[in-house]
Amino acid sequence: MEARRITAVRRVGEGWAQKDVASFLGVHPVTVAKWVARRRADKNNRLKAKPTPGRPRLLTDDQEPKVLGRLNASPTKHGFATDLWTASWVAELILQKFGVRSHPSYLREWLTERNYTPQKPARRARQRDQAAIDRWVAEDWPRIQKRRGTNTPTSS
Repeated sequence: MEARRITAVRRVGEGWAQKDVASFLGVHPVTVAKWVARRRADKNNRLKAKPTPGRPRLLTDDQEPKVLGRLNASPTKHGFATDLWTASWVAELILQKFGVRSHPSYLREWLTERNYTPQKPARRARQRDQAAIDRWVAEDWPRIQKRRGTNTPTSS
């Protein structure tokens, strides 16, 4: 953004019309006029980028990949009860490893931004017999489908 503002002021100084500079940069002509006015008021720092206000980041650039790497391992390897990560457990893991407190609601959004979506384990019975299921699908299901319906009503 800073480079854009400097380019606009430089072009206006070279004799370009403010509306042409605005069109070139894809901004409103009033914006270019404000940039030029700021530059005239203070030649040193008026066009410099300002820090973004708001709360500081949760983790540093070094800590973030470490947390995401730990999420690739099972939660049970980190002492949690099941193999399903929850936002609360991620918050606890970050607190244990880095001493940073964070709210689970914030972590849900943080994880979603990094393509970690809520996962649920597949619900399958422990006594499931895949061979018996495959045999039923191959033999019984086609036989059931071939039955013709009756032409008479089933109820009065």
